[in-house]
Amino acid sequence: MTTSETRTLSAPVHVGFDYTRSVGPVLGEFFSGLRDGRLVAGRLADGSVVLPPPEFDPTTHAQVTDFVDVGPAGTVQSWTWVPEPVPGQPFDHPFAFALILLDGATAPFLHALDVPRDQLEVGMRVGVRWAAERTGSITDIEAFVPEDAASAPLALAEGTVDPVTGIITPVNLDYVYAASPEESAFFRALEEGRIIGQRCPTCHKVYTPPRGACPVDGVPTTDEVELAHTGTVTTFCIVNVPFLGQKITPPYVSAYVLLDGADIAFLHLILGVDAAEVRMGMRVRAVWRPEEEWGTTVENISHFEPTGEPDAEFDTYKQHL
Repeated sequence: MTTSETRTLSAPVHVGFDYTRSVGPVLGEFFSGLRDGRLVAGRLADGSVVLPPPEFDPTTHAQVTDFVDVGPAGTVQSWTWVPEPVPGQPFDHPFAFALILLDGATAPFLHALDVPRDQLEVGMRVGVRWAAERTGSITDIEAFVPEDAASAPLALAEGTVDPVTGIITPVNLDYVYAASPEESAFFRALEEGRIIGQRCPTCHKVYTPPRGACPVDGVPTTDEVELAHTGTVTTFCIVNVPFLGQKITPPYVSAYVLLDGADIAFLHLILGVDAAEVRMGMRVRAVWRPEEEWGTTVENISHFEPTGEPDAEFDTYKQHL
């Protein structure tokens, strides 16, 4: 029977960042067109007209330079219904993604179609519903709607005439991380202020965070080992570049710490010392957050700081680099 002490831990994880990229001269025409309320396609060597324009002609491999306006109306060629939208999709109500052959184009264009399910059909005529504010991104097209409900683009504010040279795209990933039984035991120990590992019964190496099997011998790890809160810096990186969401002002050090009694290094922060003074072999100890802040997380350990002991001899950790 599974109990609260033996069941594995799991937690939701969100990874998100804004991806910034330059668009180049070809896609720049497309995004500038959207900003200006136009649908700009590329004419290829074989006479086909494609939206968005490809950067290079698939036949001649030459850069596409012939641009032509298409639409803004077109015909639905196929569609798929989205009955339960998820976060990040264009709408919070049911809608469709559709392939739309815009007037003047020879290849369909994929976008959101905001049409009731009972009105949706292949061959229906649709047009663009423009966003109230256009910035030069694909979301400048809010959706395609029945042609008689399409909207003309609102005039741009004065001064917004420079070509679009870059776009910012939000990237988000949400998932549930399920820890293994060994990892769950590790996180529960951290909640008690302890650091544990697992020992291989064959080679006797101790791994932390624990793993279910020894990577050297391939046999299950069996013995739980409580480790010291001190260790040796093996390798490290000085972080000098700021980034979105950074909690510590650079420069600071991220290092692999070989805890006393362990056979694999443990990644964590080194603080309490100038970044330029951190070195291989430096002896450090764990600095824990206040106990009332502890949970089943490695962040219970705020960071590692120097112990003041002499540096470890290279031979004692060289095999762990």
